Amino acid sequence: MSHPVEEIRLNLGHIELAAHLFGPDDGQPVIALHGWLDNANSFARLAPRLEGLRIVALDLAGHGHSDHRPIGASYNLADYAFDVLQVAEQLGWQRFSLLGHSLGAIVSVLLAASMPERVSRLALIDGLLPLMAEADESVERMGLALQAQLALPDKKKPVYPDQERAIEVRMKGMVAVSREAAQLLAQRGLMPVPGGYTWRSDSRLTLPSAIRLTRQQAMSFVEAIQCPTQLVIAEDGMLARNEALLSALTFAIHTLPGGHHLHLNDESGARSVADCFNRFFSAS
Repeated sequence: MSHPVEEIRLNLGHIELAAHLFGPDDGQPVIALHGWLDNANSFARLAPRLEGLRIVALDLAGHGHSDHRPIGASYNLADYAFDVLQVAEQLGWQRFSLLGHSLGAIVSVLLAASMPERVSRLALIDGLLPLMAEADESVERMGLALQAQLALPDKKKPVYPDQERAIEVRMKGMVAVSREAAQLLAQRGLMPVPGGYTWRSDSRLTLPSAIRLTRQQAMSFVEAIQCPTQLVIAEDGMLARNEALLSALTFAIHTLPGGHHLHLNDESGARSVADCFNRFFSAS
């Protein structure tokens, strides 16, 4: 039985987030978290194919139709994790699963490790660890981040004459996506401005992080995960060549054809990821 997609807003007190709601009312509770500069439409192809799940696909703070953080605030991983906890509190979900892609997978890992009593299952798509740095790089990184923050008011968002041009640029971005994927992301990501269109995302999302975990710190979160976990690796994605990392993992890994956005780029990729996760979520 198919269920219509519902648009909802969640007022968390400190911020209001937009989300898409998929699946039956009595399905397993799942919060879905998209990647950096994406939005809830990242799951537009995948979520309808997942069976027996009640999925809340968020626009993370600063993305899509969700609010931007207040002036003076930033977009730290811990803040995203707290937002997710607040969403679960508002929904009345004491325990829930997480479905995360890229940045969303990283936030999912941090939350599942830190609050194991709250997270039932962890389904990850081509994402696992935050960007890392050596301890002796910390001072220089902090200085560069502060300088970038000071310079931000002088930077202007690009304005595209029409939506098609914005979609073409997104297709060739830092992580390339298919035309269909770019169109889906543009549906929630673009807004009209004088002279054309620009992306809704908060410019502060492009600032360099002031603090990065060391590899030892980052791996401590992975090692602390207690719930059943399934990691889907894209053959042409960001993790496939990191054999040292993948060989150190103790949970299930499934490698599928496609790029970093394999769950969104085409129907075939969405179907393959859904087949994998349907088996994972239905396992006892």
